[in-house]
Amino acid sequence: MATDPRNPSDSYLSFWREYHMCTLTTPRPDGTPHVVAVGVTYDPEGGYARVITNKHSRKVANVLAAGADGARVAVCQVDKGRWATLEGVAHIRTEAEVVADAVGRYAERYGRTPAENPDRVVIEIALTRAMGRA
Repeated sequence: MATDPRNPSDSYLSFWREYHMCTLTTPRPDGTPHVVAVGVTYDPEGGYARVITNKHSRKVANVLAAGADGARVAVCQVDKGRWATLEGVAHIRTEAEVVADAVGRYAERYGRTPAENPDRVVIEIALTRAMGRA
């Protein structure tokens, strides 16, 4: 079921506020999908989903390989019969204030602050589509 990513239903947004691990799908340079488990935060007001990660990860390399226009990606979470997917265009953000904000959002959703990591970056996804059954 399609959802406006900037104006989700209360149940859809509530599902994204619960503790669930997610998957991130990025395109490899050869076009095949790379799927990994990640923590995701959803900011419908800003129109973004965010993933904090190490700048040396394959997912970051995949986003960077897509070039300046960004990479088309998807994040998804599942809990029994409930599921939700967010799609959009990803870019890598390295600014200290952006990383700190993403870490704070992660800590709020997942109930723990990640250890310091000087190589941490943010995969910021400008949302274009949302769907699910939550």
